[in-house]
Amino acid sequence: MKELKGIHHVTAMTSSAEKNYAFYTETLGMRLVKKTVNQDDIQTYHLFFADDAGSAGTDMTFFDFPNLPKGRKGTDSISKTSFRVPSDAALDYWVERFDSLGVDHDAITESFGKKVLGFRDFDEQSLQLISDENNEGVAPGIPWKNGPVPAEFAIYGLGPVYLTVQNKENIGLVLTVILGFREVATEGGEHLYEVGEGGNGAQVIVEERTDILPAMQGYGNVHHVAFRVEDHAELEKWIARANEFQAPNSGYVDRFYFESLYMPVSQQILFEFATDGPGFAQDEPYETMGEKLSLPPFLESKRAAIEAEVRPLNTKRG
Repeated sequence: MKELKGIHHVTAMTSSAEKNYAFYTETLGMRLVKKTVNQDDIQTYHLFFADDAGSAGTDMTFFDFPNLPKGRKGTDSISKTSFRVPSDAALDYWVERFDSLGVDHDAITESFGKKVLGFRDFDEQSLQLISDENNEGVAPGIPWKNGPVPAEFAIYGLGPVYLTVQNKENIGLVLTVILGFREVATEGGEHLYEVGEGGNGAQVIVEERTDILPAMQGYGNVHHVAFRVEDHAELEKWIARANEFQAPNSGYVDRFYFESLYMPVSQQILFEFATDGPGFAQDEPYETMGEKLSLPPFLESKRAAIEAEVRPLNTKRG
């Protein structure tokens, strides 16, 4: 079977779909490529922010579950999401942009030889920008052509995802023995793993912490991280592999825009395996992706009921 191709997407939770749309498109300059609903909870929006084409490996997605409490940061969690930018100079641009827009951010620092800039959104979601200046490996996506950020500075893909745990041994075994990651570096209490072609788009950083409480799910925290597989045939092999290791899993799930397998690896860390296709353009033209409420065919017959449940959310551009 083929190695995993890297990070596919990260799904988090937000307190407000409206504020979420404004922040990720207007502030971060990511493109909303799909406005749909959580297929397991159809009264909840599911928003997908990605590159210009909605490429696998570039999208961060959000649920806005009603009456969800604020999450608590801590161990046993997917604790931080990274976004790739083209260069070190791009980070200087983002410091100025964040300052002008009042976004809470840290100073530029270095992590495993790469320049990074940590910041938070309005829900205190833990995020960082990572420079591709000296990066090799998985190719990035395409900056949003009509976005507010110049292409030479724009976000164009997902970078390393952080896992915070009390003891890295169990998650390390899952990553290396079951998923085929390689541990390539250690820095302080952090351990860098990568898979496939490697590089920023195919890395997981495991942070070992014994001084904080376990996380509590809620808005401002991540729900799950998905890893890229080539196609249906490869996904079937990963289903067989999960069963071979007797790992709890969902079995095959058809999400229409991609096909999936879900595998919880701890009480609060959920991994997904998702195919690169068919993609987001199959039910909307490129020019207007994300502007209307899209539903997969198996929910289309419930459109009237769904539209009556979800509040209006205007995502038409220009």
